[in-house]
Amino acid sequence: VANEPVFLFCAGRTDAGVHATGQVVHFDTHAKRHIDAWLWGTNSHLPPSIVVRWARSMDYRFHARFTAMARRYRYVIFNAPIRPAILSGRVTWHYYPLDIERMREAGQYLIGEQNFNSFRSSQCNSKTPMRNVIAFQVERRGDFVVLEIEANAFLHHMVRNIAGVLMRIGSGLKEPSWMREVLEAKDRRAAAETAPADGLYLTQVRYPEPYIFPPSSPLFLI
Repeated sequence: VANEPVFLFCAGRTDAGVHATGQVVHFDTHAKRHIDAWLWGTNSHLPPSIVVRWARSMDYRFHARFTAMARRYRYVIFNAPIRPAILSGRVTWHYYPLDIERMREAGQYLIGEQNFNSFRSSQCNSKTPMRNVIAFQVERRGDFVVLEIEANAFLHHMVRNIAGVLMRIGSGLKEPSWMREVLEAKDRRAAAETAPADGLYLTQVRYPEPYIFPPSSPLFLI
């Protein structure tokens, strides 16, 4: 579309199997195109699993990753005895009943700026384990349990490792205070297994004014 090589910069990295409905990408180009040409032209070259939902020109100061103030992830758990079929690969299946009140209590230990070393993968190359979790919530919607977490940034596998701990607590295998113990350990071995990638969605990236973009969320369970 640009008729020249372009390099993409993403707001957040997603592992294989993780989804994004609110990813933000920027690139620099000398090409002059109408916004609709960028949108429709790019989509005509993309596979069915990827689509550009909007596009706009930005000033030179904007960077998709470094200008971002916060990222929000959603983790969707199908909590029922029988595995999902139509949503296979789009949600995480957990067949033991989950107590969301226990999960909510545990999640409050995550709020604030602290060391999340217990929730980073061994492949994480971040210089610091310090992250600031701004918001956390858990909701049940029928057979679905939905986790929402927002932070200034995330470590590699951080959300999936948190989800693994929360599912153990919600299943009654651990007490809500175990979340605090895991955090204080600052050791990945103190936590639970990494939850599957299937249920994880990058749903929003927040930027300072004037970089206000259209809202986005998963295309189901809105």
